[in-house]
Amino acid sequence: MAGVNPYIEKPLATRAEKPFKVTFEVEETGERIEVPVDPATFPFGHIGLEGSLLDIAEEAGVHINHSCGGVCACSTCHVYVAKGLESCAKATDDEEDMLDEAPAVTPDSRLSCQCVPNGRTDLVVIVPKWNRNLVQEGH
Repeated sequence: MAGVNPYIEKPLATRAEKPFKVTFEVEETGERIEVPVDPATFPFGHIGLEGSLLDIAEEAGVHINHSCGGVCACSTCHVYVAKGLESCAKATDDEEDMLDEAPAVTPDSRLSCQCVPNGRTDLVVIVPKWNRNLVQEGH
């Protein structure tokens, strides 16, 4: 189920209407994972805001740490949107407040649980080394 925090402002996100691609670059491994997203068939709604980068990553098997469960209550899902940031919903004040707690914030920084692309362009998302949680149960 997608995460919703009733105590924060919900972003004004436009849902994608046409297919687009998200390329996740995992700094720790150097891996590049290209994820085709067809909004008509992609199974959104599992974690974070529906259609968020975290939602897309989880469905594609790309691990992004998210200690709060994707409800904008921490900064562990901090990523860099290196390409296509202009196609994402603007960050809310609540997301900006959480980013203040994140390490190495840049103008390309977003919380992947709150960043919802509208599908107008392909994206490149960098998952920083320090984002990776090396302790995982069940593996």
